[in-house]
Amino acid sequence: MTHVTTTAAETRDLEALLRQAVDGDVDASARRRAEYSTDASNYRIPPAVVVFPRDADDLQAALDAARTAGASVTMRGGGTSVAGNSIGPGVVIDTSRHMNRILDVDPERGTARVQPGVVLSELQKAAAPHGLRFGPDPSTTNRATLAGMIGNNACGPHAVAYGKTAQSTLELDVVTGDGRRLVAGPRTADAVAGLTDLVRQHLALVRTEFGRFDRQVSGYSMEHLLPENGADLARFLVGTEGTLATTLEATVRLVHIAPHRITVAFGYEDMPTAADAVMPIMAHGPHAVEGLDARLVERIRLAKGDGAIPDLPPGAGWLFIEVGADTEDEARDILARVRADAGTEWVRVLDDPREAARLWAIRADGAGLAGRSADNKECWPGWEDAAVPPERLGQYLRDFDQLMDRHGVTGQPFGHFGDGCIHVRLDIPLSESGRPLRAFMEDAAALVASHGGSLSGEHGDGRARGELLRAMYSPEAIALFGQVKALFDPAGLLNPGVVVDPAPLDADLRRPAAPRAGLSSGGFAWAHDHGDLTEAVHRCTGVGKCRADAIGSGSGFMCPSYTATKDEKDVTRGRARVLQDAINGTLIGGLTAPEVRESLDLCLSCKACSSDCPSGVDMAAYKSEVLHRTYRGKVRPLTHYSIGWLPRWLRVVGVAPRLVNAVLKPAWIQRFAVGAAGMDTRRRLPTFAAPFHRSADARARRASTLGVEPGSPRRSASEDQVGGSAARGMRGGGDGDLEGPAGGQIADADATATGDAGPARASAGRRVVLWADSFSDGLDPEIPGAILRVLEAAGLEVIVPDAQACCGVTWISTGQLDAARKRLEDLLTVLGPWAVNGVPIIGVEPSCTATLRSDLLELLPDDPRAHAVARGTFTLAEVLTGRAPVAPSDAWVAPRLDDVTAVVQPHCHQYSVVGFGADRELLAALGATVTETAGCCGLAGNWGTEKGHYDVSVQVAESSLLPALRGAPEGAIYLADGVSCRTQADDLAGVRGRHLAELLAERLPHA
Repeated sequence: MTHVTTTAAETRDLEALLRQAVDGDVDASARRRAEYSTDASNYRIPPAVVVFPRDADDLQAALDAARTAGASVTMRGGGTSVAGNSIGPGVVIDTSRHMNRILDVDPERGTARVQPGVVLSELQKAAAPHGLRFGPDPSTTNRATLAGMIGNNACGPHAVAYGKTAQSTLELDVVTGDGRRLVAGPRTADAVAGLTDLVRQHLALVRTEFGRFDRQVSGYSMEHLLPENGADLARFLVGTEGTLATTLEATVRLVHIAPHRITVAFGYEDMPTAADAVMPIMAHGPHAVEGLDARLVERIRLAKGDGAIPDLPPGAGWLFIEVGADTEDEARDILARVRADAGTEWVRVLDDPREAARLWAIRADGAGLAGRSADNKECWPGWEDAAVPPERLGQYLRDFDQLMDRHGVTGQPFGHFGDGCIHVRLDIPLSESGRPLRAFMEDAAALVASHGGSLSGEHGDGRARGELLRAMYSPEAIALFGQVKALFDPAGLLNPGVVVDPAPLDADLRRPAAPRAGLSSGGFAWAHDHGDLTEAVHRCTGVGKCRADAIGSGSGFMCPSYTATKDEKDVTRGRARVLQDAINGTLIGGLTAPEVRESLDLCLSCKACSSDCPSGVDMAAYKSEVLHRTYRGKVRPLTHYSIGWLPRWLRVVGVAPRLVNAVLKPAWIQRFAVGAAGMDTRRRLPTFAAPFHRSADARARRASTLGVEPGSPRRSASEDQVGGSAARGMRGGGDGDLEGPAGGQIADADATATGDAGPARASAGRRVVLWADSFSDGLDPEIPGAILRVLEAAGLEVIVPDAQACCGVTWISTGQLDAARKRLEDLLTVLGPWAVNGVPIIGVEPSCTATLRSDLLELLPDDPRAHAVARGTFTLAEVLTGRAPVAPSDAWVAPRLDDVTAVVQPHCHQYSVVGFGADRELLAALGATVTETAGCCGLAGNWGTEKGHYDVSVQVAESSLLPALRGAPEGAIYLADGVSCRTQADDLAGVRGRHLAELLAERLPHA
């Protein structure tokens, strides 16, 4: 089976026909087709047209129009299919945009009626007040749609307690492939002419080959049509992957939530041993039994840090068990029985619900995190969710390890051990061809069949495994699938290439078509992607966490513009797909194409995806690189010179800030200046200030070298020693030399770089360098002054460099990477000597601090000073909470904040690169009452000020910031370290923000 390419004329005719028939959106643009050309699988098939129907009648009209045109139809919900069953060559229909209403929740009957595009987490929210939930809960709960779950027969960790989606589906309102609308439910198999007779003719076949164990979902689940199983057409249609009928509406069963739940982790010597313990545990009716391998845990720690996962008991394989009951005593009793039969003494009960939630969140992110191996190789889905009877799981895992060894590949298994379902991503090389993939997949199919298993345990066969169904089913069963397909969809227009007449598993692979896009541009180094932008943009595995309701689910800050528009164009995944297509060069004409700029236009460069995306996508960096390649050596947009060069203009204005403020004070001049700068005229120019670096405080603490020109009379004689003493702080070497980025020694690295003899080497002692970035220096000089006072009150010696240094963050965000590199080189001459000698650098503005800890290394990867600065730069909160090499003196008594109620806005760059944990911990320890916003403020540096962005900027602010400010109690303050966050609140709500340092400084005893 190969898909048919639609000609341009046919596409125009099809688009016109759909526009005439459908009230919803119809889009055949190259950019939209690129966004929908792939899902979370290895495959890429651009559709001819994408349709967003508004209701059931609209959806049926779209189906009728496509059938009239003879065009294939593929349904798509969250687009998170790992098997390639939500992409197709003709019409792709996305119901998540408009058809996302929960029509009814009936707590008495325990049912819900939903449109196909309802996201599962929204249904869970609606059911929760009644003590109910939808039983199955896949890891994509906060972006998977109900129709998508119905298509794939989704399961999740709690399927051991509540069953698969099939067991939770009561009734389906569907349209068959030939246009018949019918209601499917129990005893309705005869609604499809010939179906009951077909089952009757093959009773022995159906009874022996289907429904052999619970997770056998490959192919069609014919067992549901047996008379003894109620001839249930609805349950049968679940898992048919949209190849037989399209869901217009669904009625589903809800189950009661056990009010008392406990999570426990058991450790075993390896994964197969953990699997051997499953059956005794299952005898006690746990609600979830999940497995995690040490290989994936190592990958998580490398990607997220040691603190990303709660402490686990000893072992190299773990089971995570959830038990639940109506009372805590009953739950504890079940837990005791589970522990007695778990077969291990390595156990940890997670009584803290927050810690348990962290554990389950890591498990939920497994598919994305497993997209890279521990040694940073690309890993791919395909053999993603095979299942075997649970009693065979241990031996299957042992055999599977041997299979991986024979093929020279590695994987990081995890999954639903209670159901015998294993997820794994493999580092099969796909960059050149699909041959290694085919060889492995054919052997893996034979292996799982030998254990009586299923190629798919919950994700469907799709394009990845449809061809392999012959390894699992007899030729008679395969023929039966074709006969069933003919009854529902005789023209074969619904999701062609899936299940019946399947496409080759190595056809239409996305990765082999993508050539390297390396470093010739002089942009970022892409150090984590082997110097290849192509590899970087293919980090996107398509799992779609960026589409989640970040505000409602607490899943992070990404993607701010998507929270406002709900358009795939404006989500990290959609942008990644456009970039991938631009590199592949089939729909989008390269990285400089207008479709790429359109796709990236509403990217705020907040960097949240770099932290929240389990695959490590960094769209802010990709956007900078694209802008760099697009405009290098060319005339740029006006805002690149105005806002992009803001630090340069601040230096000019800093000569006479009062005069400039006076000139700009009249409203008409403000509007003229703002418009002339390419900014939205609803924005205002800032009020400029006398620079901090020229203040008396700065001059009194100025120093150009260690041990020379003391800036504070409180320095001790020992701290003034120079020579060969070991530098304290960051990874000191044995003879006063510091380790470089590769473990080598940095010995007087800056002596030549600075053009003089360099700083005398000395112990850092209790010294810190206060770095006032361009924004703090020229707009809010009182903030670095406040930090200075807090640090000195904490018993630290504060040094202000003798030159002001800019990190170039606005040049980076506008893609002026050559200029940014020049500014960072200048910065290293100022800050590098201190960092190399182990003196911590304290940043003020979060975006600038984050730049030194991230982008600096991408632009100057080979400069040892860059590595020293990156690992030696800290925030004020990190110093005060002991996360820096220096800490407050024992005599330091931190000011109390017990009377403070605050709305706190974490800066996106700080959240993403540095982390907000130190600030959160400090505020809690000092007694502040805090409401922490759950998303971006919406200004994001230069982005929110540019023409064309204002309305979306306000919509983003309405996601979290503005409601939090409106709901704050009388007397609450707004705490925001970022200048953008303070500006947004002032512009949109008339609220003046405070920096953490200001709050602390005004409460110091001498203040």
